Amino acid sequence: MKKKLLILSVIIVVAIVAFTQVKQARPTVTAIKSVFITPSLIDKKGKTIKARVKVPKNYERITYKQGSFQEFIQNYPLKSYGAKVINYDGSEYFYQSGHFGVLEVPVPKNGLQQCADALIRLRSEYLWKINQQDKIGFEFTSGHYCSWKKYAEGYRPKIKGNKVSFHKTAAKDVSKANFYRYLNLIYMYSGTLSLYNELPKVTSSAQLQVGDMLVYPGTPGHIVMIVDEVKNEQGEKRFILAQGNTPAQSVHLLKNPNGQTINPWYELEPNAYIEVPGYYFDKAKFIRFKD
Repeated sequence: MKKKLLILSVIIVVAIVAFTQVKQARPTVTAIKSVFITPSLIDKKGKTIKARVKVPKNYERITYKQGSFQEFIQNYPLKSYGAKVINYDGSEYFYQSGHFGVLEVPVPKNGLQQCADALIRLRSEYLWKINQQDKIGFEFTSGHYCSWKKYAEGYRPKIKGNKVSFHKTAAKDVSKANFYRYLNLIYMYSGTLSLYNELPKVTSSAQLQVGDMLVYPGTPGHIVMIVDEVKNEQGEKRFILAQGNTPAQSVHLLKNPNGQTINPWYELEPNAYIEVPGYYFDKAKFIRFKD
Protein backbone atom coordinates (compact mmCIF):
# COMPACT_ATOMS: atom_id res chain seq x y z
CA MET A 1 0.00 0.00 0.00
CA LYS A 2 2.82 2.37 0.96
CA LYS A 3 4.57 1.54 -2.33
CA LYS A 4 1.39 2.39 -4.29
CA LEU A 5 1.04 5.68 -2.41
CA LEU A 6 4.67 6.51 -3.13
CA ILE A 7 4.23 5.83 -6.86
CA LEU A 8 1.04 7.92 -6.92
CA SER A 9 2.83 10.78 -5.16
CA VAL A 10 5.66 10.71 -7.70
CA ILE A 11 3.20 10.79 -10.59
CA ILE A 12 1.40 13.80 -9.10
CA VAL A 13 4.67 15.70 -8.55
CA VAL A 14 5.83 14.98 -12.11
CA ALA A 15 2.48 16.15 -13.48
CA ILE A 16 2.65 19.39 -11.49
CA VAL A 17 6.21 20.09 -12.64
CA ALA A 18 5.31 19.36 -16.26
CA PHE A 19 2.29 21.66 -16.09
CA THR A 20 4.36 24.43 -14.53
CA GLN A 21 7.02 24.15 -17.22
CA VAL A 22 4.44 24.26 -20.01
CA LYS A 23 2.74 27.31 -18.49
CA GLN A 24 6.06 29.14 -18.10
CA ALA A 25 7.02 28.41 -21.69
CA ARG A 26 3.68 29.85 -22.92
CA PRO A 27 3.69 27.93 -26.23
CA THR A 28 0.73 28.51 -28.50
CA VAL A 29 -1.51 25.51 -28.98
CA THR A 30 -1.90 26.38 -32.67
CA ALA A 31 1.77 26.85 -33.48
CA ILE A 32 1.74 24.13 -36.12
CA LYS A 33 -1.53 25.24 -37.67
CA SER A 34 0.21 27.95 -39.69
CA VAL A 35 1.97 25.20 -41.62
CA PHE A 36 -1.32 24.47 -43.33
CA ILE A 37 -2.58 28.01 -43.84
CA THR A 38 -1.24 29.69 -46.96
CA PRO A 39 -1.40 33.51 -46.88
CA SER A 40 -3.37 34.85 -49.84
CA LEU A 41 -2.33 38.48 -49.44
CA ILE A 42 1.38 38.18 -50.12
CA ASP A 43 3.34 39.78 -52.94
CA LYS A 44 6.42 37.60 -53.24
CA LYS A 45 8.19 40.29 -55.26
CA GLY A 46 7.80 42.91 -52.50
CA LYS A 47 11.14 44.16 -51.17
CA THR A 48 9.79 46.23 -48.24
CA ILE A 49 7.27 45.46 -45.54
CA LYS A 50 4.38 47.33 -47.12
CA ALA A 51 5.28 46.10 -50.61
CA ARG A 52 5.30 42.48 -49.40
CA VAL A 53 1.71 42.58 -48.06
CA LYS A 54 -1.39 43.23 -50.16
CA VAL A 55 -4.23 45.34 -48.77
CA PRO A 56 -7.37 43.31 -47.94
CA LYS A 57 -10.58 44.04 -49.83
CA ASN A 58 -12.49 47.10 -48.54
CA TYR A 59 -9.45 48.34 -46.61
CA GLU A 60 -6.92 51.10 -47.27
CA ARG A 61 -3.34 51.23 -46.07
CA ILE A 62 -2.61 53.97 -43.55
CA THR A 63 0.39 56.03 -44.61
CA TYR A 64 2.50 58.23 -42.40
CA LYS A 65 4.54 61.38 -42.77
CA GLN A 66 7.84 60.92 -44.57
CA GLY A 67 10.66 60.68 -42.07
CA SER A 68 8.45 59.40 -39.26
CA PHE A 69 9.23 56.22 -37.35
CA GLN A 70 6.08 54.65 -38.79
CA GLU A 71 7.13 55.43 -42.37
CA PHE A 72 10.61 54.07 -41.61
CA ILE A 73 9.12 50.77 -40.41
CA GLN A 74 6.58 50.35 -43.23
CA ASN A 75 9.35 50.80 -45.78
CA TYR A 76 11.92 48.66 -44.03
CA PRO A 77 13.78 46.45 -46.56
CA LEU A 78 13.23 42.70 -46.66
CA LYS A 79 15.29 39.79 -47.86
CA SER A 80 13.98 37.94 -50.92
CA TYR A 81 10.80 35.94 -50.41
CA GLY A 82 11.53 32.50 -49.01
CA ALA A 83 14.45 33.65 -46.86
CA LYS A 84 14.81 31.51 -43.76
CA VAL A 85 14.93 32.61 -40.15
CA ILE A 86 18.55 32.17 -39.04
CA ASN A 87 19.79 31.93 -35.48
CA TYR A 88 22.69 34.05 -34.23
CA ASP A 89 25.09 31.12 -34.62
CA GLY A 90 24.26 30.68 -38.31
CA SER A 91 21.97 27.68 -37.84
CA GLU A 92 18.42 27.58 -39.16
CA TYR A 93 15.62 28.16 -36.64
CA PHE A 94 13.76 24.88 -36.16
CA TYR A 95 10.35 26.37 -37.14
CA GLN A 96 10.27 27.90 -40.62
CA SER A 97 6.51 27.88 -41.29
CA GLY A 98 5.38 30.85 -39.21
CA HIS A 99 6.86 33.72 -41.23
CA PHE A 100 6.51 35.24 -44.72
CA GLY A 101 9.36 37.73 -44.73
CA VAL A 102 12.71 38.44 -43.09
CA LEU A 103 13.90 41.96 -42.36
CA GLU A 104 17.38 43.12 -43.33
CA VAL A 105 18.48 43.39 -39.70
CA PRO A 106 21.91 41.89 -38.96
CA VAL A 107 21.97 39.47 -36.01
CA PRO A 108 25.10 39.75 -33.82
CA LYS A 109 26.89 36.48 -33.24
CA ASN A 110 27.00 37.11 -29.48
CA GLY A 111 23.38 35.92 -29.11
CA LEU A 112 22.23 39.03 -27.23
CA GLN A 113 19.79 40.53 -29.76
CA GLN A 114 16.64 38.68 -28.71
CA CYS A 115 12.96 39.66 -28.94
CA ALA A 116 12.88 43.02 -27.12
CA ASP A 117 16.42 43.80 -28.23
CA ALA A 118 15.54 43.51 -31.92
CA LEU A 119 12.84 46.17 -31.53
CA ILE A 120 15.17 48.35 -29.46
CA ARG A 121 17.62 48.12 -32.34
CA LEU A 122 15.01 49.17 -34.92
CA ARG A 123 14.10 52.20 -32.84
CA SER A 124 17.74 53.11 -32.20
CA GLU A 125 18.72 52.73 -35.87
CA TYR A 126 15.87 55.07 -36.81
CA LEU A 127 16.96 57.75 -34.34
CA TRP A 128 20.55 57.41 -35.57
CA LYS A 129 19.42 57.74 -39.18
CA ILE A 130 17.50 60.99 -38.56
CA ASN A 131 20.37 62.42 -36.51
CA GLN A 132 18.51 62.37 -33.19
CA GLN A 133 21.09 60.30 -31.33
CA ASP A 134 20.48 62.29 -28.14
CA LYS A 135 17.08 60.58 -27.87
CA ILE A 136 18.60 57.10 -27.81
CA GLY A 137 18.31 55.70 -24.31
CA PHE A 138 16.59 52.90 -22.40
CA GLU A 139 15.99 51.85 -18.84
CA PHE A 140 17.59 48.77 -17.38
CA THR A 141 15.26 46.29 -15.70
CA SER A 142 16.43 47.89 -12.44
CA GLY A 143 14.86 51.18 -13.61
CA HIS A 144 18.12 53.03 -14.20
CA TYR A 145 18.26 55.03 -17.45
CA CYS A 146 21.21 54.46 -19.76
CA SER A 147 21.60 56.89 -22.65
CA TRP A 148 23.76 56.63 -25.73
CA LYS A 149 24.87 60.23 -25.17
CA LYS A 150 26.46 59.45 -21.79
CA TYR A 151 27.88 56.14 -23.04
CA ALA A 152 29.49 57.94 -26.00
CA GLU A 153 31.04 60.42 -23.54
CA GLY A 154 32.73 57.51 -21.79
CA TYR A 155 30.37 56.77 -18.89
CA ARG A 156 29.94 53.12 -17.99
CA PRO A 157 27.61 51.50 -15.46
CA LYS A 158 28.87 49.86 -12.32
CA ILE A 159 26.29 47.25 -11.44
CA LYS A 160 26.00 45.56 -8.08
CA GLY A 161 22.73 43.69 -7.64
CA ASN A 162 19.96 46.24 -8.26
CA LYS A 163 22.29 49.16 -7.60
CA VAL A 164 23.64 50.98 -10.65
CA SER A 165 26.00 53.96 -10.80
CA PHE A 166 27.71 55.52 -13.80
CA HIS A 167 31.36 56.51 -13.95
CA LYS A 168 33.54 58.00 -16.67
CA THR A 169 36.01 55.24 -17.43
CA ALA A 170 36.47 55.51 -21.22
CA ALA A 171 37.41 58.11 -23.82
CA LYS A 172 34.72 59.85 -25.81
CA ASP A 173 33.73 57.79 -28.84
CA VAL A 174 30.73 58.62 -31.04
CA SER A 175 31.48 56.02 -33.72
CA LYS A 176 28.93 53.56 -35.08
CA ALA A 177 31.07 50.70 -33.77
CA ASN A 178 30.82 52.11 -30.25
CA PHE A 179 27.08 52.61 -30.77
CA TYR A 180 26.70 48.86 -31.32
CA ARG A 181 28.72 48.20 -28.17
CA TYR A 182 26.24 50.42 -26.36
CA LEU A 183 23.34 48.41 -27.77
CA ASN A 184 24.95 45.18 -26.56
CA LEU A 185 24.96 46.67 -23.06
CA ILE A 186 21.27 47.56 -23.38
CA TYR A 187 20.48 44.06 -24.62
CA MET A 188 22.09 42.62 -21.50
CA TYR A 189 20.21 44.71 -18.94
CA SER A 190 16.93 45.66 -20.63
CA GLY A 191 14.04 43.56 -21.93
CA THR A 192 10.27 43.17 -22.16
CA LEU A 193 9.74 44.05 -18.51
CA SER A 194 11.83 47.22 -18.57
CA LEU A 195 10.20 48.40 -21.81
CA TYR A 196 6.75 47.81 -20.35
CA ASN A 197 7.60 49.71 -17.17
CA GLU A 198 9.26 52.58 -19.03
CA LEU A 199 7.06 53.24 -22.05
CA PRO A 200 3.56 54.76 -22.48
CA LYS A 201 0.66 52.30 -22.68
CA VAL A 202 -1.84 52.14 -25.55
CA THR A 203 -5.26 51.14 -24.22
CA SER A 204 -7.52 51.44 -27.27
CA SER A 205 -7.46 49.58 -30.57
CA ALA A 206 -8.40 52.82 -32.33
CA GLN A 207 -5.14 54.35 -31.07
CA LEU A 208 -2.89 51.52 -32.22
CA GLN A 209 -0.41 52.42 -34.94
CA VAL A 210 2.70 51.19 -36.71
CA GLY A 211 5.59 50.98 -34.26
CA ASP A 212 3.43 50.04 -31.28
CA MET A 213 4.34 46.82 -29.52
CA LEU A 214 2.29 43.89 -28.20
CA VAL A 215 4.03 42.75 -25.04
CA TYR A 216 3.93 40.13 -22.34
CA PRO A 217 6.19 41.71 -19.70
CA GLY A 218 8.10 39.03 -17.86
CA THR A 219 11.39 37.30 -17.28
CA PRO A 220 11.17 35.73 -19.73
CA GLY A 221 8.46 37.59 -21.62
CA HIS A 222 7.86 38.29 -25.28
CA ILE A 223 7.17 41.26 -27.52
CA VAL A 224 6.22 41.86 -31.18
CA MET A 225 5.85 45.07 -33.19
CA ILE A 226 3.10 46.41 -35.45
CA VAL A 227 4.80 47.08 -38.79
CA ASP A 228 1.91 47.81 -41.16
CA GLU A 229 -1.68 48.96 -40.82
CA VAL A 230 -4.93 49.18 -42.83
CA LYS A 231 -8.37 50.60 -42.08
CA ASN A 232 -11.87 50.24 -43.57
CA GLU A 233 -14.77 52.72 -43.82
CA GLN A 234 -16.15 51.53 -40.47
CA GLY A 235 -12.89 52.47 -38.79
CA GLU A 236 -11.85 48.86 -38.22
CA LYS A 237 -8.10 48.30 -38.33
CA ARG A 238 -5.94 45.31 -39.20
CA PHE A 239 -2.22 44.97 -38.59
CA ILE A 240 0.96 43.15 -39.63
CA LEU A 241 3.29 41.93 -36.88
CA ALA A 242 7.05 41.31 -36.77
CA GLN A 243 9.28 39.81 -34.10
CA GLY A 244 12.77 38.92 -33.04
CA ASN A 245 12.96 35.86 -30.84
CA THR A 246 14.92 33.69 -28.44
CA PRO A 247 17.42 32.41 -29.37
CA ALA A 248 18.54 35.61 -31.07
CA GLN A 249 17.56 35.30 -34.71
CA SER A 250 16.39 37.06 -37.86
CA VAL A 251 13.62 39.62 -37.35
CA HIS A 252 10.66 38.29 -39.33
CA LEU A 253 7.08 39.01 -40.40
CA LEU A 254 4.47 36.76 -38.82
CA LYS A 255 1.69 34.79 -40.43
CA ASN A 256 -1.68 34.76 -38.66
CA PRO A 257 -2.36 31.18 -37.54
CA ASN A 258 -6.07 31.93 -37.06
CA GLY A 259 -6.83 34.42 -39.84
CA GLN A 260 -7.52 32.14 -42.76
CA THR A 261 -9.46 34.73 -44.79
CA ILE A 262 -7.21 37.70 -44.08
CA ASN A 263 -3.86 36.07 -43.24
CA PRO A 264 -1.31 37.55 -42.48
CA TRP A 265 -3.28 40.57 -41.17
CA TYR A 266 -4.26 40.58 -37.49
CA GLU A 267 -7.16 42.06 -35.59
CA LEU A 268 -5.73 43.46 -32.35
CA GLU A 269 -7.55 44.47 -29.18
CA PRO A 270 -6.13 45.39 -25.77
CA ASN A 271 -6.80 42.70 -23.15
CA ALA A 272 -7.73 40.18 -25.86
CA TYR A 273 -6.29 36.71 -26.39
CA ILE A 274 -3.92 36.88 -29.38
CA GLU A 275 -1.96 34.02 -30.90
CA VAL A 276 1.10 34.32 -33.09
CA PRO A 277 3.15 31.42 -34.45
CA GLY A 278 4.82 29.78 -31.48
CA TYR A 279 3.37 32.05 -28.77
CA TYR A 280 0.23 33.54 -27.26
CA PHE A 281 -0.70 36.69 -25.37
CA ASP A 282 -3.63 35.94 -23.09
CA LYS A 283 -4.37 39.55 -22.05
CA ALA A 284 -2.84 41.72 -24.74
CA LYS A 285 -0.95 44.80 -23.59
CA PHE A 286 0.44 47.46 -25.93
CA ILE A 287 3.20 50.03 -25.48
CA ARG A 288 4.72 52.79 -27.63
CA PHE A 289 8.19 54.32 -27.92
CA LYS A 290 8.36 57.88 -26.67
CA ASP A 291 8.55 60.70 -29.21
